[in-house]
Amino acid sequence: MAQLKSVAFKEGEVPQAREPLAVQEPLPEGSGRSFPPVSVPACQTLIDVRNGEASFAHVFQHFNWKENIMGGGSTLASYEDGQAEQRFAELKRSLDTCRRYEGEGYVGPFEATVTTQASPEYGEEAVTFREIVPMGPENGGDRNEQFVVVRTGNTIATFSELSIGKDLFFPPEVITRQVERLRNAQRP
Repeated sequence: MAQLKSVAFKEGEVPQAREPLAVQEPLPEGSGRSFPPVSVPACQTLIDVRNGEASFAHVFQHFNWKENIMGGGSTLASYEDGQAEQRFAELKRSLDTCRRYEGEGYVGPFEATVTTQASPEYGEEAVTFREIVPMGPENGGDRNEQFVVVRTGNTIATFSELSIGKDLFFPPEVITRQVERLRNAQRP
């Protein structure tokens, strides 16, 4: 985790984000709130990979954007040799079949629709998708979260951008810089 923390962004490195840019480790197993698996197993795999589950180590970083109060985040996950490729292949298979699922979150039950988008040019492999949860016009529109998931060597980085009622995107230049750091950290 120390190595992942060292390649995460530091104070002042992301001008469009409000400070502080704290890097968080996952809560010890069993200490956080847990939720039952979602209704579609392929969608649970998608969620697990984007959250860094089954990784050797992973860290989170939250971004409070100056232009989007909802914010975004990144998960940097490190895997043993070959496991990142395997997990990324599982993610891609999940995206082939996961279109809709039901689950439970911090505010209760929800239904989500998953839509894939054009694959970006990051790292060795990358996918982009959105998860949309209907919230109704009385709540400002649908909960709309974009995910860009990138594999670079033995790491998988997930970038998310949350918005209500609109399609916002995680800043591509921030993704490029983070992926480059992950690549450089793995060079012998």
